[in-house]
Amino acid sequence: MSGTDAADGLASTDPAGDAPAATGGSASDAGRRLRFPTAILLTCAALGVAGAALLAPMNWFSTLLTGPLPFVGMALAGLWLLPSVIALRLLRRPLVGLLVALIAGLVLVPFSGYGFRSVLTNLWWAAFTELPFLFVLWRYWGTWMHYLGAVAVGIVYPISAWAWFDLGSMSLFAQIAFFAVTMASCVGATALGILIADRLRKAGVGGRR
Repeated sequence: MSGTDAADGLASTDPAGDAPAATGGSASDAGRRLRFPTAILLTCAALGVAGAALLAPMNWFSTLLTGPLPFVGMALAGLWLLPSVIALRLLRRPLVGLLVALIAGLVLVPFSGYGFRSVLTNLWWAAFTELPFLFVLWRYWGTWMHYLGAVAVGIVYPISAWAWFDLGSMSLFAQIAFFAVTMASCVGATALGILIADRLRKAGVGGRR
């Protein structure tokens, strides 16, 4: 979901997003990275609302498919990563993935049928988009780190939902296919998010602030 540096006034990164965002380590640098200027907040709000508009119909569609066609439902799972990936790729700020997910979840509350559980669901998925960057304290924004989060959630989600989908009653082939479809969905949505963010960047959205 290339963007601005993590800290204002620090060294810029290459367009592909494969260089460190900063080399310093002072407390003031960390404070600057955790501040959210008005332009950043407005961008996050727009991404959150757009994400909710996408996820609202997908939420009902995937729910209807959970029983009869769970594999098709899993093909949509990666869409829950999309708003956060776009935000992180575009803005390169700590926690913007979670912020966008929070906004999208709040917008979804009256439309999803799950109430405030939609907020928790969105935050759960978004956490995986943030974790790779958290481990490096948001100082490195390599493209591959977005995919690391996608792979992680592609493994963790089927395990966490094992009982819900009764995967134990499926054949080994079906279980492997379930994991594979989930993984493909998460990686595919991440690639789409990166593409969208890079296009937005070229259009002048998310420039240095």
